[in-house]
Amino acid sequence: MVSDTKAVKSVGEFWTCCKLAMNGWAPALTRDGLERTDILAERSHAPFDVAQISVQVKTSRNERWALNPIKIGAQRSLYEWFVLVGWNEPQQSLSSYIVPRDHVSAGAWLGHMKWLTDPAAKRSRNCGLEQARMGTSIFGGYKDRWDFLLKPTSEVPILLPHKLHEFALTTDDANSKLPDWHPWAGDNLPVW
Repeated sequence: MVSDTKAVKSVGEFWTCCKLAMNGWAPALTRDGLERTDILAERSHAPFDVAQISVQVKTSRNERWALNPIKIGAQRSLYEWFVLVGWNEPQQSLSSYIVPRDHVSAGAWLGHMKWLTDPAAKRSRNCGLEQARMGTSIFGGYKDRWDFLLKPTSEVPILLPHKLHEFALTTDDANSKLPDWHPWAGDNLPVW
């Protein structure tokens, strides 16, 4: 078993580069320390004039990713993506979830707030957003959706669970609603 977190990160990044290349993209890893982007990829022939995308990769052995929604923030362009990689190390298999940045930050925020306010939650509920962990119950609808990369993120259907939409609409706790910096905050919550 690989215990080095940098090695786990490398597995996800190189595998994502491989999958991008297999889907017609020319990927390039960025240097460590570049905020918000692990991979830049270009495509010379794509619909909607999608020529370049930026990708942030998160890799986990248990398909539960550490996703601090405040640090993730809102997208700055229509071509910012997350690839959440699940690595089953004993079986040497990988899974991927291709998610627009705004969907990741909304899913992580609402998922964590729903968990914090759930009276049936079995865990201690004193961890903050910086410790939010989300899994396939939130992002499962995005599995292997490499085709999404061929369109702007604004055209990608929101595949987050309906229970998060319902939670966002019905919660009375102002702190549980999406923050002002998120484009879906307030009356801008889209239907999904």
